[in-house]
Amino acid sequence: MAAPKFTQVNPIDRPRSYSSPDHVPSPWKNDQPAAITSRQPSGNRLGHQGPDQGYALKLAEGLRDSVVLQLNESADDAICGSLAIALRRASKYGRAPVIHDLKVAFGIWGWMLLDPPSDLVAQRRKLFAGLGNVTHHYSETRQLVDMIPESTMLMTPEQVRTGMPGSWRALTGA
Repeated sequence: MAAPKFTQVNPIDRPRSYSSPDHVPSPWKNDQPAAITSRQPSGNRLGHQGPDQGYALKLAEGLRDSVVLQLNESADDAICGSLAIALRRASKYGRAPVIHDLKVAFGIWGWMLLDPPSDLVAQRRKLFAGLGNVTHHYSETRQLVDMIPESTMLMTPEQVRTGMPGSWRALTGA
């Protein structure tokens, strides 16, 4: 650390420099009993792994006021179902979730439309019912996420917006 110029220094003292520690710890090993030693498992109902997925919760809560609900629909159900779709999209790109992932997820189900088609509302009412209770509806959430076509996951929010509401069946795989 540098010292001010007015600090007295003994001229015969040697300047300090870096030296290695006497003991070098052994390198870290992935040897815990439950450690995954290969790639993440993949398949039906296993989800989609990705970095910093918890950040999507903050982003989703920021969109809560933008969600347009119809009769017998819950904002928690809409957010939890769309959140899972957004996380799948983010993991496709191998990155943490961003706002565009959520806009695509909310957009394909028409949660931001003021006047969505009645058949879309009926379908999402059936598929999203109870998803806000993640503990009891994990399987239904995974089923919802897995039904979305791969081509929709690669779309931009603008492409989804221009495709709604006319082509919601193609966007959702319903």
